[in-house]
Amino acid sequence: MGRRSTAVGAALAALVVLVSGCARDTGGEPVPEPQPVVGADLSGTGPGTLVSAQTMPAIDDGIRALGARAVKVVYRSTSAVDGSDTEVSGAVFTPAGAPPAGGWPVIAFAHGTTGILESCAPTSTPDLAGGTALIASYLKLGFAVAATDYQGLGTPGVHPYLDARTAGRNVIDSVRALRKTVGGVSTRWAAFGGSQGGGATWSANEQAGEYAPELSLVGTVSLVPAADVSGLVNKAEAGTLTDDQNAAYIWLLNRVAATFPDLDLDQYRSESLAASWDALAVCAGPLAADRARALNAVEPNDLRPTSPDAADRLRGILESWAVEGTRAAAPMTVYYGGEDTYIDPEWTRAALEQSCDSGSTVAISFQPDKGHADVDGNASVTWLGERFAGMDAPDDC
Repeated sequence: MGRRSTAVGAALAALVVLVSGCARDTGGEPVPEPQPVVGADLSGTGPGTLVSAQTMPAIDDGIRALGARAVKVVYRSTSAVDGSDTEVSGAVFTPAGAPPAGGWPVIAFAHGTTGILESCAPTSTPDLAGGTALIASYLKLGFAVAATDYQGLGTPGVHPYLDARTAGRNVIDSVRALRKTVGGVSTRWAAFGGSQGGGATWSANEQAGEYAPELSLVGTVSLVPAADVSGLVNKAEAGTLTDDQNAAYIWLLNRVAATFPDLDLDQYRSESLAASWDALAVCAGPLAADRARALNAVEPNDLRPTSPDAADRLRGILESWAVEGTRAAAPMTVYYGGEDTYIDPEWTRAALEQSCDSGSTVAISFQPDKGHADVDGNASVTWLGERFAGMDAPDDC
């Protein structure tokens, strides 16, 4: 793995937070229509089983050039909010050529924030909202890759934004879906995610032992993880949210209210903010400029809860969406920065302390002068290689 670690490191350094995609230049040539994947196993109804599997003829040229197989999947998963069955979209990839003995090992890629609406899914863009650079790096290393969109992105339904527990299940079930789509895939897997995806991979590690005992998790990487963002409520009460937190908090309020329809949004937003609510929900398109203008105009009082009871209810919901703090099923490594304007470092520190107290094995990299998008996670490449090699994991707990 070390021979290509530089390439992977360069790719992941640019992918902590994925916020936009770009269209593939086809040179004016027509792109074939997606076709059902022959041989995909559509049997069964449980978590990780397939609803559909289709080719991805418009996938980014960086993937196509490798001769890799790319498939868009819709698979079944489970909401951690109420235990209901869900359908989630994503993409799965296998390297060119025959699988090695024992099958291709798997990397589950958990993306950062791309939006909160169905149209904001990474699979709606040819480069998966910028994710194909890292995916291509893993394919070159001989890994199969599963990349979930998360519940409600790419499929109908509500996306529970920053619900780490639901996203964690979506990550686990993407690995199951990959194994249902193509043969020659190992049960051994690891996960890599940043920001929203960092919380997802952390929670996936906590849940993997009971939720997917048939799979063998070797470790997870969480860069600047959204492990527990309930502290946003305290900052909204105090009027001390950063500009970046304003944007995330507004999307969070939007999705909490969609998940819990009895929650009165007007207890958490001003009238002026309510007037721009539709524009504030978008991730792209004609309303994007309106969203930027509305965010620039946000004042501290615009997001202050109207009462302690309102604040307590929202805080309780977000705490139930945070990582649980239980013992992780496999080693984990967490990177976070002291200058993060989205996720206060003390939030991550508190989640780490709880995980350590529960007996987790955690390698921790705190970088005091780094923010949300420039944390150096290059060492995670070597760390992942050591986990697949069965070496003892470092523990900073």
